[in-house]
Amino acid sequence: MEALYPGLTVSRGKKHKLLGMDIEFCDNGSLKIDTSEYVREAVEDFGEDVRKKVTSPAAHGLFQIDLESPPLSKKKSDVFHSVVAKLLWVMKRGRPDIETTIAFLCTRVKCPTCQDWCKLRRLISFLYDTIDDNRIIGADNLLTLLTWIDAAYAVHNNMRSHTGGAISMGLGVLHARSSKQRLNTKSSTEAEVVGVSDYLPYNLHFVMFLREQGYTVRKNVLFQDNESAIKMETNGRMSCTSNSKHVDVRYFFVKDRVDKREIEIRHCPTTKMVADYFTKPLQGALFHKLRRIIMGWDHLTALEDKDHVSASEERVVELSNGESTENKKISWVDIVKGERS
Repeated sequence: MEALYPGLTVSRGKKHKLLGMDIEFCDNGSLKIDTSEYVREAVEDFGEDVRKKVTSPAAHGLFQIDLESPPLSKKKSDVFHSVVAKLLWVMKRGRPDIETTIAFLCTRVKCPTCQDWCKLRRLISFLYDTIDDNRIIGADNLLTLLTWIDAAYAVHNNMRSHTGGAISMGLGVLHARSSKQRLNTKSSTEAEVVGVSDYLPYNLHFVMFLREQGYTVRKNVLFQDNESAIKMETNGRMSCTSNSKHVDVRYFFVKDRVDKREIEIRHCPTTKMVADYFTKPLQGALFHKLRRIIMGWDHLTALEDKDHVSASEERVVELSNGESTENKKISWVDIVKGERS
């Protein structure tokens, strides 16, 4: 390699620097990624005082668009585009906790407004206050893959829904995605089915990648918090009612994967739904609980800790059969160990 590329810098050991990242392989087998230097550059490029303390990357109205808000000047618009692009890289490498906010701001770079600038300022303030936060990724084993997929129904101005997904092997998330759906749906159940169709390919890619590295995934579990969507994905048209017969058949490709036993779908209570973090700007105790899990500071088993979320923060979804999601129990310890709960 050195003969082919003269002047090549070789880095060996447990600590490395690469493209604005400080990467450290820890003794416990986990990986720590620090992007604080790159975040500092983005804060400086923003060019305004961002020392105001905020508790989350975005407020409740993140997805709301004020059509009366004046557009930014050419200079500010260029800064907006540049900073969002920098933070897009940071988000994918070391700060998955800002994924939802960046996903929205990326849709605004073409014609940003003063309202969008305020949303970016809040995000920069959050990053300034948490600039030294590191991302940690680890695996309990290489045979169990856990995926969470959720959807927030009709949260955008054009009444489209928002999909969130996350993949983990025990500590932190290997992959996360927050994206606006490309079509309008008629119900929250349909939005969930479309969300699974959108995000499942990432799960299948991980399975194939691990297989090529010599590890065959034995337990591939997909978690959802909508019982009706689970039935449609498992049974296909057999579980479609008159309200869901219009759903395009291409969104049922997940049924084929279930039939082949490539993936197992389980119900997950909303308060333990990791992907909920990527469907909307959460606040309060639930935001902090899920953020710690996504950043890898807490193990997945922390989802069992009810002390992190107060009763007022817990959201209980009423199912069509009258049951509450609180009645659905998941033993994360057993699942992570690869045992059937």
